[in-house]
Amino acid sequence: MVTADKISSGDTAWMLTSTALVLLMTIPGLALFYAGMVRKKNVLSTALQSFAICGLVTVLWVVVGYSLAFTPGSQFLGGFDRVLLDGLTYIKGTGELSVSHLAPTIPESVYIMFQLTFAIITPALITGAFAERIKFNAMLVFILLWTLLVYVPVAHWVWEPTGWLAKLGVLDFAGGTVVHINAGAAGLVCAYMVGPRSGYGREPFIPYNLAFTLMGASLLWVGWFGFNAGSAGAADGRAGMAMLVTQVAAATASLTWMAVERLRGRPASLLGACSGAVAGLVAITPASGFVDVKGALAIGLAAGLLCYWGATGLKWTIGADDTLDVFGIHCIGGLTGAVLTGVFANPDIGGASGKALTQALGALIVLFYSGLVSLLILLALKLTIGLRVSRDDEEVGLDITQHGEAVE
Repeated sequence: MVTADKISSGDTAWMLTSTALVLLMTIPGLALFYAGMVRKKNVLSTALQSFAICGLVTVLWVVVGYSLAFTPGSQFLGGFDRVLLDGLTYIKGTGELSVSHLAPTIPESVYIMFQLTFAIITPALITGAFAERIKFNAMLVFILLWTLLVYVPVAHWVWEPTGWLAKLGVLDFAGGTVVHINAGAAGLVCAYMVGPRSGYGREPFIPYNLAFTLMGASLLWVGWFGFNAGSAGAADGRAGMAMLVTQVAAATASLTWMAVERLRGRPASLLGACSGAVAGLVAITPASGFVDVKGALAIGLAAGLLCYWGATGLKWTIGADDTLDVFGIHCIGGLTGAVLTGVFANPDIGGASGKALTQALGALIVLFYSGLVSLLILLALKLTIGLRVSRDDEEVGLDITQHGEAVE
Protein backbone atom coordinates (compact mmCIF):
# COMPACT_ATOMS: atom_id res chain seq x y z
CA MET A 1 0.00 0.00 0.00
CA VAL A 2 0.96 3.61 -0.51
CA THR A 3 -0.37 6.90 0.78
CA ALA A 4 -2.45 9.27 -1.32
CA ASP A 5 0.44 11.68 -1.89
CA LYS A 6 2.17 9.01 -3.98
CA ILE A 7 -0.73 8.99 -6.46
CA SER A 8 -0.71 11.32 -9.47
CA SER A 9 -4.08 12.99 -9.96
CA GLY A 10 -3.20 13.74 -13.59
CA ASP A 11 -2.26 10.15 -14.38
CA THR A 12 -5.34 8.88 -12.57
CA ALA A 13 -7.67 11.24 -14.41
CA TRP A 14 -6.22 10.20 -17.77
CA MET A 15 -6.44 6.49 -16.95
CA LEU A 16 -10.06 6.82 -15.79
CA THR A 17 -10.81 8.52 -19.11
CA SER A 18 -8.88 5.90 -21.09
CA THR A 19 -10.73 3.11 -19.34
CA ALA A 20 -14.08 4.58 -20.31
CA LEU A 21 -12.87 5.01 -23.90
CA VAL A 22 -11.75 1.39 -24.19
CA LEU A 23 -15.00 0.07 -22.73
CA LEU A 24 -16.80 2.25 -25.29
CA MET A 25 -14.99 0.27 -27.99
CA THR A 26 -16.94 -2.89 -27.16
CA ILE A 27 -20.25 -1.46 -26.02
CA PRO A 28 -21.52 0.14 -28.15
CA GLY A 29 -18.60 0.35 -30.64
CA LEU A 30 -17.95 -3.26 -31.64
CA ALA A 31 -21.61 -4.19 -31.12
CA LEU A 32 -22.67 -1.60 -33.73
CA PHE A 33 -19.73 -2.30 -36.03
CA TYR A 34 -20.54 -6.00 -36.24
CA ALA A 35 -24.35 -5.69 -36.13
CA GLY A 36 -24.40 -3.41 -39.16
CA MET A 37 -22.59 -5.97 -41.33
CA VAL A 38 -24.78 -9.02 -40.68
CA ARG A 39 -28.21 -9.72 -42.13
CA LYS A 40 -31.31 -8.20 -40.56
CA LYS A 41 -32.37 -11.50 -38.99
CA ASN A 42 -29.12 -11.66 -36.95
CA VAL A 43 -28.60 -8.05 -35.89
CA LEU A 44 -29.75 -8.43 -32.28
CA SER A 45 -27.95 -11.71 -31.67
CA THR A 46 -24.70 -10.26 -32.98
CA ALA A 47 -24.95 -7.14 -30.80
CA LEU A 48 -25.96 -9.20 -27.77
CA GLN A 49 -22.83 -11.30 -28.04
CA SER A 50 -20.63 -8.25 -27.38
CA PHE A 51 -22.92 -7.07 -24.57
CA ALA A 52 -23.05 -10.47 -22.87
CA ILE A 53 -19.28 -10.91 -23.11
CA CYS A 54 -18.87 -7.61 -21.28
CA GLY A 55 -20.74 -9.05 -18.31
CA LEU A 56 -19.18 -12.51 -18.42
CA VAL A 57 -15.57 -11.38 -18.65
CA THR A 58 -16.04 -8.76 -15.94
CA VAL A 59 -16.98 -11.45 -13.41
CA LEU A 60 -14.17 -13.76 -14.56
CA TRP A 61 -11.66 -10.94 -14.31
CA VAL A 62 -12.41 -9.91 -10.75
CA VAL A 63 -12.67 -13.52 -9.55
CA VAL A 64 -9.40 -14.85 -10.98
CA GLY A 65 -8.39 -13.38 -14.34
CA TYR A 66 -6.59 -10.27 -13.13
CA SER A 67 -4.65 -12.20 -10.51
CA LEU A 68 -3.42 -14.81 -12.98
CA ALA A 69 -2.54 -12.23 -15.64
CA PHE A 70 -0.98 -9.33 -13.75
CA THR A 71 0.71 -10.63 -10.62
CA PRO A 72 4.30 -11.93 -10.85
CA GLY A 73 3.85 -15.68 -10.20
CA SER A 74 5.88 -17.70 -12.71
CA GLN A 75 7.00 -16.85 -16.24
CA PHE A 76 3.92 -18.64 -17.59
CA LEU A 77 1.12 -17.58 -15.24
CA GLY A 78 0.55 -15.16 -12.39
CA GLY A 79 -0.19 -16.00 -8.81
CA PHE A 80 -3.32 -16.09 -6.66
CA ASP A 81 -2.62 -12.99 -4.57
CA ARG A 82 -5.52 -11.09 -6.10
CA VAL A 83 -8.15 -13.85 -6.43
CA LEU A 84 -11.50 -12.18 -5.75
CA LEU A 85 -9.32 -9.03 -5.67
CA ASP A 86 -8.13 -9.94 -2.20
CA GLY A 87 -5.65 -7.30 -1.09
CA LEU A 88 -7.14 -4.52 -3.19
CA THR A 89 -7.27 -1.71 -0.66
CA TYR A 90 -8.59 1.81 -0.26
CA ILE A 91 -8.89 3.35 3.22
CA LYS A 92 -10.56 6.73 3.16
CA GLY A 93 -9.60 7.68 6.69
CA THR A 94 -5.83 7.30 6.21
CA GLY A 95 -5.70 7.82 2.44
CA GLU A 96 -3.88 4.51 2.01
CA LEU A 97 -4.50 2.40 -1.09
CA SER A 98 -2.96 -0.39 -3.11
CA VAL A 99 -1.15 0.10 -6.42
CA SER A 100 0.06 -2.31 -9.06
CA HIS A 101 3.80 -2.66 -9.62
CA LEU A 102 2.97 -2.05 -13.30
CA ALA A 103 1.27 1.32 -12.68
CA PRO A 104 2.52 2.79 -9.40
CA THR A 105 1.14 6.31 -9.86
CA ILE A 106 -2.56 5.34 -10.09
CA PRO A 107 -4.87 3.36 -7.77
CA GLU A 108 -4.79 -0.36 -8.43
CA SER A 109 -8.57 -0.31 -8.84
CA VAL A 110 -8.13 1.91 -11.90
CA TYR A 111 -5.45 -0.35 -13.35
CA ILE A 112 -7.62 -3.43 -12.79
CA MET A 113 -10.50 -1.75 -14.57
CA PHE A 114 -8.31 -0.55 -17.44
CA GLN A 115 -6.96 -4.03 -18.10
CA LEU A 116 -10.47 -5.45 -17.76
CA THR A 117 -11.58 -3.45 -20.77
CA PHE A 118 -8.87 -5.17 -22.85
CA ALA A 119 -9.94 -8.56 -21.54
CA ILE A 120 -13.51 -7.75 -22.64
CA ILE A 121 -12.85 -6.60 -26.19
CA THR A 122 -10.40 -9.37 -27.12
CA PRO A 123 -12.86 -12.32 -27.01
CA ALA A 124 -15.64 -10.05 -28.29
CA LEU A 125 -13.61 -9.60 -31.48
CA ILE A 126 -13.72 -13.35 -32.08
CA THR A 127 -17.51 -13.36 -32.38
CA GLY A 128 -17.27 -11.76 -35.80
CA ALA A 129 -15.80 -14.99 -37.17
CA PHE A 130 -18.80 -17.20 -36.34
CA ALA A 131 -21.57 -14.61 -36.55
CA GLU A 132 -25.00 -15.73 -37.81
CA ARG A 133 -24.71 -19.43 -36.94
CA ILE A 134 -23.40 -20.26 -33.45
CA LYS A 135 -25.49 -21.31 -30.46
CA PHE A 136 -25.60 -18.61 -27.81
CA ASN A 137 -24.83 -21.02 -24.96
CA ALA A 138 -21.90 -22.51 -26.88
CA MET A 139 -20.57 -19.01 -27.52
CA LEU A 140 -20.68 -18.16 -23.82
CA VAL A 141 -18.91 -21.35 -22.73
CA PHE A 142 -16.26 -20.91 -25.43
CA ILE A 143 -15.58 -17.32 -24.37
CA LEU A 144 -15.38 -18.31 -20.71
CA LEU A 145 -12.82 -21.06 -21.37
CA TRP A 146 -10.90 -19.07 -23.98
CA THR A 147 -10.52 -16.08 -21.68
CA LEU A 148 -9.09 -18.21 -18.88
CA LEU A 149 -6.99 -20.58 -20.98
CA VAL A 150 -5.76 -18.26 -23.72
CA TYR A 151 -6.16 -14.56 -23.01
CA VAL A 152 -5.04 -14.62 -19.38
CA PRO A 153 -1.79 -16.58 -19.92
CA VAL A 154 -0.86 -14.66 -23.09
CA ALA A 155 -1.39 -11.33 -21.31
CA HIS A 156 0.91 -12.58 -18.56
CA TRP A 157 3.57 -13.79 -21.02
CA VAL A 158 3.78 -10.44 -22.81
CA TRP A 159 2.79 -7.70 -20.35
CA GLU A 160 3.94 -8.95 -16.96
CA PRO A 161 7.73 -8.34 -16.73
CA THR A 162 8.25 -11.87 -15.40
CA GLY A 163 6.45 -13.36 -18.42
CA TRP A 164 8.59 -15.45 -20.73
CA LEU A 165 7.84 -13.50 -23.92
CA ALA A 166 8.52 -10.22 -22.12
CA LYS A 167 11.89 -11.61 -21.04
CA LEU A 168 12.51 -12.68 -24.63
CA GLY A 169 12.22 -9.04 -25.65
CA VAL A 170 8.83 -9.06 -27.42
CA LEU A 171 7.43 -5.52 -27.67
CA ASP A 172 3.66 -5.04 -27.57
CA PHE A 173 2.69 -1.63 -26.29
CA ALA A 174 -1.09 -1.98 -26.35
CA GLY A 175 -2.11 -5.40 -27.64
CA GLY A 176 -1.13 -6.18 -31.22
CA THR A 177 -0.09 -9.65 -30.10
CA VAL A 178 -2.09 -10.08 -26.89
CA VAL A 179 -5.35 -8.79 -28.37
CA HIS A 180 -5.38 -8.88 -32.16
CA ILE A 181 -3.21 -11.81 -33.21
CA ASN A 182 -4.65 -13.75 -30.30
CA ALA A 183 -8.27 -13.07 -31.30
CA GLY A 184 -7.60 -13.36 -35.03
CA ALA A 185 -6.04 -16.82 -34.75
CA ALA A 186 -8.95 -18.01 -32.62
CA GLY A 187 -11.39 -16.50 -35.09
CA LEU A 188 -9.95 -18.48 -37.99
CA VAL A 189 -10.21 -21.74 -36.06
CA CYS A 190 -13.78 -20.87 -35.08
CA ALA A 191 -14.71 -20.21 -38.70
CA TYR A 192 -13.41 -23.62 -39.73
CA MET A 193 -14.91 -25.50 -36.80
CA VAL A 194 -18.38 -23.94 -36.91
CA GLY A 195 -18.45 -24.21 -40.69
CA PRO A 196 -19.68 -21.83 -43.39
CA ARG A 197 -23.07 -20.18 -43.33
CA SER A 198 -25.82 -21.83 -45.33
CA GLY A 199 -25.59 -20.43 -48.86
CA TYR A 200 -22.07 -19.03 -48.37
CA GLY A 201 -20.50 -18.34 -51.77
CA ARG A 202 -23.77 -19.06 -53.59
CA GLU A 203 -26.07 -16.24 -52.55
CA PRO A 204 -25.56 -12.58 -51.59
CA PHE A 205 -25.49 -11.71 -47.90
CA ILE A 206 -26.71 -8.12 -47.70
CA PRO A 207 -25.51 -6.12 -44.66
CA TYR A 208 -28.39 -4.81 -42.57
CA ASN A 209 -27.23 -1.24 -42.07
CA LEU A 210 -23.77 0.07 -42.93
CA ALA A 211 -24.60 3.29 -41.10
CA PHE A 212 -24.42 1.19 -37.92
CA THR A 213 -21.02 -0.05 -39.08
CA LEU A 214 -19.83 3.52 -39.65
CA MET A 215 -20.97 4.56 -36.17
CA GLY A 216 -19.31 1.50 -34.68
CA ALA A 217 -16.07 2.09 -36.56
CA SER A 218 -16.08 5.73 -35.47
CA LEU A 219 -16.51 4.72 -31.83
CA LEU A 220 -13.69 2.21 -32.24
CA TRP A 221 -11.44 4.90 -33.73
CA VAL A 222 -12.08 7.38 -30.92
CA GLY A 223 -11.97 4.69 -28.25
CA TRP A 224 -8.62 3.50 -29.59
CA PHE A 225 -6.97 6.61 -28.16
CA GLY A 226 -7.71 5.17 -24.73
CA PHE A 227 -6.50 1.78 -25.93
CA ASN A 228 -3.12 3.02 -27.15
CA ALA A 229 -2.41 6.30 -25.38
CA GLY A 230 -3.84 4.87 -22.16
CA SER A 231 -1.30 2.05 -22.30
CA ALA A 232 1.36 4.59 -21.35
CA GLY A 233 -0.16 4.35 -17.88
CA ALA A 234 0.42 8.07 -17.40
CA ALA A 235 -0.51 11.48 -18.79
CA ASP A 236 2.88 12.12 -20.36
CA GLY A 237 4.75 12.68 -23.61
CA ARG A 238 4.67 9.01 -24.53
CA ALA A 239 0.88 8.98 -24.25
CA GLY A 240 0.74 12.04 -26.48
CA MET A 241 2.96 10.42 -29.11
CA ALA A 242 0.92 7.21 -28.95
CA MET A 243 -2.24 9.20 -29.59
CA LEU A 244 -0.73 11.03 -32.57
CA VAL A 245 0.66 7.93 -34.31
CA THR A 246 -2.65 6.12 -33.75
CA GLN A 247 -4.50 8.83 -35.66
CA VAL A 248 -1.92 8.89 -38.45
CA ALA A 249 -1.89 5.12 -38.98
CA ALA A 250 -5.68 4.82 -39.00
CA ALA A 251 -6.08 7.64 -41.51
CA THR A 252 -3.32 6.29 -43.77
CA ALA A 253 -4.73 2.76 -43.79
CA SER A 254 -8.27 3.96 -44.52
CA LEU A 255 -7.10 6.02 -47.49
CA THR A 256 -4.95 3.12 -48.69
CA TRP A 257 -7.86 0.67 -48.59
CA MET A 258 -10.07 3.01 -50.62
CA ALA A 259 -7.23 3.63 -53.10
CA VAL A 260 -6.82 -0.11 -53.64
CA GLU A 261 -10.55 -0.43 -54.28
CA ARG A 262 -10.31 2.25 -56.97
CA LEU A 263 -7.19 0.73 -58.52
CA ARG A 264 -9.05 -2.57 -58.80
CA GLY A 265 -11.86 -0.84 -60.70
CA ARG A 266 -14.32 -0.69 -57.83
CA PRO A 267 -15.86 2.35 -56.16
CA ALA A 268 -14.38 3.53 -52.89
CA SER A 269 -16.81 2.12 -50.33
CA LEU A 270 -17.96 3.03 -46.85
CA LEU A 271 -17.29 -0.52 -45.70
CA GLY A 272 -13.80 -0.33 -47.17
CA ALA A 273 -13.04 2.99 -45.49
CA CYS A 274 -14.17 1.60 -42.12
CA SER A 275 -12.28 -1.67 -42.61
CA GLY A 276 -9.12 0.19 -43.57
CA ALA A 277 -9.30 2.45 -40.54
CA VAL A 278 -9.69 -0.53 -38.21
CA ALA A 279 -6.79 -2.27 -39.99
CA GLY A 280 -4.56 0.74 -39.35
CA LEU A 281 -5.64 0.92 -35.72
CA VAL A 282 -4.87 -2.77 -35.25
CA ALA A 283 -1.43 -2.53 -36.84
CA ILE A 284 -0.30 0.56 -34.92
CA THR A 285 -1.40 -0.92 -31.58
CA PRO A 286 1.80 -2.85 -30.73
CA ALA A 287 3.97 -0.02 -32.07
CA SER A 288 2.13 3.00 -30.70
CA GLY A 289 4.44 3.59 -27.74
CA PHE A 290 7.60 2.92 -29.71
CA VAL A 291 7.41 4.64 -33.12
CA ASP A 292 7.35 8.16 -34.53
CA VAL A 293 5.09 9.62 -37.23
CA LYS A 294 7.20 8.28 -40.09
CA GLY A 295 6.85 4.80 -38.68
CA ALA A 296 3.10 5.31 -38.29
CA LEU A 297 2.75 6.32 -41.94
CA ALA A 298 4.62 3.19 -43.05
CA ILE A 299 2.63 0.92 -40.75
CA GLY A 300 -0.68 2.43 -41.88
CA LEU A 301 0.23 1.97 -45.54
CA ALA A 302 1.29 -1.64 -44.99
CA ALA A 303 -1.84 -2.39 -42.97
CA GLY A 304 -4.14 -0.97 -45.64
CA LEU A 305 -2.53 -3.12 -48.33
CA LEU A 306 -2.07 -6.35 -46.39
CA CYS A 307 -5.42 -6.33 -44.59
CA TYR A 308 -7.24 -5.65 -47.86
CA TRP A 309 -5.56 -8.77 -49.20
CA GLY A 310 -6.36 -10.64 -45.99
CA ALA A 311 -10.06 -9.82 -46.25
CA THR A 312 -10.28 -10.63 -49.97
CA GLY A 313 -7.70 -12.81 -51.72
CA LEU A 314 -6.38 -14.66 -48.68
CA LYS A 315 -9.89 -15.20 -47.32
CA TRP A 316 -11.00 -16.99 -50.47
CA THR A 317 -7.73 -18.92 -50.73
CA ILE A 318 -8.01 -20.46 -47.27
CA GLY A 319 -11.75 -21.12 -47.72
CA ALA A 320 -12.92 -20.05 -44.27
CA ASP A 321 -16.25 -18.28 -43.82
CA ASP A 322 -14.80 -15.73 -41.42
CA THR A 323 -18.00 -13.70 -41.47
CA LEU A 324 -16.66 -10.29 -40.48
CA ASP A 325 -12.97 -10.77 -41.37
CA VAL A 326 -11.56 -11.24 -37.90
CA PHE A 327 -8.54 -13.12 -39.25
CA GLY A 328 -8.05 -10.94 -42.32
CA ILE A 329 -8.03 -7.68 -40.38
CA HIS A 330 -7.07 -8.46 -36.79
CA CYS A 331 -4.58 -11.28 -37.24
CA ILE A 332 -3.01 -10.00 -40.46
CA GLY A 333 -3.02 -6.45 -39.10
CA GLY A 334 -1.61 -7.63 -35.79
CA LEU A 335 1.16 -9.58 -37.51
CA THR A 336 1.97 -6.59 -39.70
CA GLY A 337 2.19 -4.25 -36.74
CA ALA A 338 4.11 -6.67 -34.56
CA VAL A 339 6.87 -7.22 -37.11
CA LEU A 340 7.06 -3.56 -38.14
CA THR A 341 7.37 -2.56 -34.50
CA GLY A 342 10.72 -4.31 -34.66
CA VAL A 343 11.63 -2.32 -37.75
CA PHE A 344 10.51 1.17 -36.73
CA ALA A 345 10.90 1.20 -32.93
CA ASN A 346 12.67 4.39 -31.86
CA PRO A 347 14.61 4.05 -28.57
CA ASP A 348 14.16 7.75 -27.88
CA ILE A 349 10.38 7.25 -27.66
CA GLY A 350 9.97 3.87 -26.03
CA GLY A 351 13.37 3.21 -24.53
CA ALA A 352 13.70 -0.01 -26.53
CA SER A 353 15.15 -1.10 -29.85
CA GLY A 354 13.00 -3.61 -31.65
CA LYS A 355 14.12 -6.77 -33.38
CA ALA A 356 11.92 -7.91 -36.26
CA LEU A 357 12.83 -11.58 -35.79
CA THR A 358 12.00 -11.49 -32.09
CA GLN A 359 8.71 -9.77 -32.88
CA ALA A 360 7.86 -12.36 -35.53
CA LEU A 361 8.73 -15.21 -33.18
CA GLY A 362 6.50 -13.84 -30.42
CA ALA A 363 3.65 -13.28 -32.84
CA LEU A 364 3.87 -16.81 -34.26
CA ILE A 365 4.03 -18.36 -30.78
CA VAL A 366 0.83 -16.60 -29.77
CA LEU A 367 -0.85 -17.40 -33.09
CA PHE A 368 -0.06 -21.11 -32.70
CA TYR A 369 -1.01 -21.25 -29.01
CA SER A 370 -4.31 -19.44 -29.50
CA GLY A 371 -5.19 -21.54 -32.53
CA LEU A 372 -4.38 -24.85 -30.84
CA VAL A 373 -6.17 -24.19 -27.55
CA SER A 374 -9.15 -22.72 -29.40
CA LEU A 375 -9.35 -25.90 -31.46
CA LEU A 376 -9.31 -28.09 -28.35
CA ILE A 377 -12.03 -26.03 -26.65
CA LEU A 378 -14.22 -26.11 -29.77
CA LEU A 379 -13.77 -29.86 -30.20
CA ALA A 380 -14.87 -30.42 -26.61
CA LEU A 381 -17.94 -28.23 -27.09
CA LYS A 382 -18.81 -29.84 -30.41
CA LEU A 383 -18.81 -33.26 -28.77
CA THR A 384 -20.92 -32.12 -25.81
CA ILE A 385 -23.36 -29.23 -26.21
CA GLY A 386 -22.79 -28.64 -29.93
CA LEU A 387 -21.60 -25.48 -31.65
CA ARG A 388 -24.09 -24.63 -34.31
CA VAL A 389 -27.79 -23.93 -34.56
CA SER A 390 -29.90 -26.16 -36.81
CA ARG A 391 -30.25 -25.34 -40.50
CA ASP A 392 -33.89 -24.36 -39.97
CA ASP A 393 -32.96 -22.02 -37.11
CA GLU A 394 -30.22 -20.49 -39.22
CA GLU A 395 -32.65 -19.82 -42.05
CA VAL A 396 -35.14 -18.14 -39.69
CA GLY A 397 -32.35 -16.17 -38.00
CA LEU A 398 -30.70 -16.19 -34.61
CA ASP A 399 -32.62 -13.19 -33.32
CA ILE A 400 -35.87 -15.15 -33.22
CA THR A 401 -34.61 -18.68 -32.65
CA GLN A 402 -31.98 -17.90 -29.99
CA HIS A 403 -33.49 -14.87 -28.27
CA GLY A 404 -37.15 -14.53 -29.22
CA GLU A 405 -36.66 -11.00 -30.52
CA ALA A 406 -36.47 -9.35 -33.91
CA VAL A 407 -35.82 -6.06 -35.67
CA GLU A 408 -39.01 -4.89 -37.33
